[in-house]
Amino acid sequence: MRLSILDQSPISSNQTPYGALNESMELAQAGEALGYTRYWIAEHHDLPGLACSAPEVMLSYIGANTNRIRIGSGAVLLPHYKPFRVAEIFNMLATLFPNRIDLGIGRAPGGSAEATNALSDNFLQNVYKFPSLLRDLLHFLDDDFPADTEYSKFTASPIPEYPPVPWLLGTSKKSALLAAENGLPYAFGHFMSDDDGAAIIREYIDDFQPRKVGQTPQVIVTVSVICGETTEKAEEIAISFLIWSLQKEKGEGSQGVPSIKEAKQYTLTEKEKESLKKIRQNMIIGNPYEVRQKLCALQTKYQADEIMINTIAYSSKDRIQSYKLIAKEVFPKGKTFE
Repeated sequence: MRLSILDQSPISSNQTPYGALNESMELAQAGEALGYTRYWIAEHHDLPGLACSAPEVMLSYIGANTNRIRIGSGAVLLPHYKPFRVAEIFNMLATLFPNRIDLGIGRAPGGSAEATNALSDNFLQNVYKFPSLLRDLLHFLDDDFPADTEYSKFTASPIPEYPPVPWLLGTSKKSALLAAENGLPYAFGHFMSDDDGAAIIREYIDDFQPRKVGQTPQVIVTVSVICGETTEKAEEIAISFLIWSLQKEKGEGSQGVPSIKEAKQYTLTEKEKESLKKIRQNMIIGNPYEVRQKLCALQTKYQADEIMINTIAYSSKDRIQSYKLIAKEVFPKGKTFE
C-alpha cells in the first residue's frame, strides 16, 4: 500500500504561524524518512488556525529541505488565478526539484467570502468556467496549444525536463467526471465528503479517457487519521482535533488547535455530541493494527492506488508519531529510510 501525507499546516493554541509552518517542513522531512510517497500542502485564506495561504512558497522551502519525496499542492484553488500564472509557478518548481512536483487542482474558495472577494473579482464566474480554465492549464503545462489559438505563441517558462504532474481534487461526482474527461489522476477527499465516494470513484474509472498514450486512471483517497500506541492514546490525542472542529463550526477556534487539557474541559451540548459522531464517521482513530485494517478496507472499497493521510493534533510530536506508527505497521521491513 502506498501512503502519502496531506498537511493543512494547523496552528496549535500555543504556537505562532512561523512555528506551524516550520513544523510542516519537519513533517515533510519525517514523511520522506519514513517512506511516504508524497507530501501535499493545502491552500487556505483567512481561516484561523491554518497557516498556509501560499502552497507554492512552502513547496520551495520544503523542496530545499528534502531530497526524494514528491511534493505538491493539495490544492491550488484555480478559480482565484490565471492558468498561465499557475503553470509558470509549477514549471518553476519542477525545474528546481526535478521529477518531484505534483500540481493538485481544486475549485473551492478556501476561505471566507471576504477573502474570496479580496483575491478575485470574479470567483463565481471562474467556478462556472472551471472546466475551460483546467483545459488551458493543461495546455500550458504540456506546451501544446493548437497553432491557431491565442495562447500558442508563448510558453509558461521555464519548461522543465519533468513537467509537474496535475491531479484534480474533489469530493463529488462532478469533479470525478471532469478528471476522467481530461485524463487526470483523481484525489477524492473522503475526510470532507458525505457522498458515496466508492460509487463516484467507480464512475471515474469507468469514464476515464487517457490524455496521453498509456495513461490509466489513478486514485488517491484522503482520510483523516490519528494513530496512537494504544486505542486509548489515539482517542486522547484526537480530542483536540474533534473539539477544534466543533469550535470552527460555531465560528470559534481562532486560538488554534486546543491542548488535550483544554479540549477535555470543553462542555458539550447534546447537539454537539451528535456533531462529533458525524465528524468521527469519516475518521480513523486507533492503534496501529486497527488503523492498518481500516486503511486496507478503505483501499479496497475505493479501488485506491494510494491513501493520503491528514492528521491534526495539538502536539507536533503526537502528529509525527502517528505517521511513524502507521508506517511501521503498513510498510514492509526495510521500506523506511531512517
